[in-house]
Amino acid sequence: MPRRKPGATSAGRAEHEPHAATIKDVAREAGVSVATVSRVLNGTAPVREETRRRILDAARELRFTPNASARSLSTRRTTALGVVLPDLHGEFFSELLRGVDRVAQQHGRHLLVSSSHHDSHGIADALRAMHGRVDGLVVMAPDVAADALGEALPHNLPTILLNCAPAALADADPQRVRLLSVDNHGGAVAMVRHLARVGHERIAFIGGAAHNADARERRRGYLEAMQSFGLAAPASYLQRGDFSEEGGWRAAQALLAESPRPTAIFAANDMMAIGAMRAIREHGLDVPHDVAVAGFDDIPTARYISPPLTTVRVDVEALGARATTLLLDRMRAAAATSTEKSSEKAIHEVLPGTLVVRASCSASTDAPLVPPYHPNPTPSVRTRPVHSAASQETVS
Repeated sequence: MPRRKPGATSAGRAEHEPHAATIKDVAREAGVSVATVSRVLNGTAPVREETRRRILDAARELRFTPNASARSLSTRRTTALGVVLPDLHGEFFSELLRGVDRVAQQHGRHLLVSSSHHDSHGIADALRAMHGRVDGLVVMAPDVAADALGEALPHNLPTILLNCAPAALADADPQRVRLLSVDNHGGAVAMVRHLARVGHERIAFIGGAAHNADARERRRGYLEAMQSFGLAAPASYLQRGDFSEEGGWRAAQALLAESPRPTAIFAANDMMAIGAMRAIREHGLDVPHDVAVAGFDDIPTARYISPPLTTVRVDVEALGARATTLLLDRMRAAAATSTEKSSEKAIHEVLPGTLVVRASCSASTDAPLVPPYHPNPTPSVRTRPVHSAASQETVS
């Protein structure tokens, strides 16, 4: 049986069939060295404009596509950003990724996304899988202890921590790491203050997992506000949830069995608030006339359920966009500075939210605007003038 010529296919196509262009082909077409082509394509050194144009024209004509893996080995850079989230399910995370991706695309970057499954081992595994494949990280890990998170983070990669415990910054390099958080505490204070202002005294709270940083801060804000208004917060009025509709439904069932029954239920996120509203209806009660309901986050569904949900708006897409902008800034700063660790403190940036009043616990027409709540940040915390956590927007 005759041997097939090298380059011929099993279908008998000749070895002269066009092949994928290589960097050598581009160099030959442009009349320059391979090293010059590499400098132009990677932007690693200045090249005369006429030569640069000739190389780019040759690459375009030959339809040359650089090998991303090979280029990353030679330049130690990729075009990817890593995103590690506690979960990939739900409107909150899809909106967050939308914001991250929007800014990444504007800067020619792509995303490598993974979930930690709310677990310290999971986040360590996800970060290991991204090693050498991304130029920077956005990490949301409110469920992971600060020391475990600190151990898992790569020491030489620019990183933005989202809604993580501030203690995670303790040993972080401020040239490479930033913490970006929602003002969970201030938002919860504003919501309880609003409910109290419109006449509610028996205000129950559905929280999240005890080890979750967001849940802890929202619970702390609830308790602080209840105390400041002289309102009782019995242990039975504080129910543990899990940030899911089912968790909110289960917690509301327990609250509705209380005597006296709470007149308002504040859930630590919108998904649990939606679950609570279903439980209230199943008991033959009306929202808001029998029991008012409020949430936190303002996910897209919140305005379309019946009645529309009063909540603390967190612009989740803007949060993702801001995280990516900060990450790109850190990447540029890290590339321009020495590898020595700086002695300055890492920056913690806090994004306040907006109180959005809808029909699930609508205010009386003469209810006063909620006084603004101003958290007292530590010297290493910087806040941005987005909206005060207590600013109020009434939505019909």
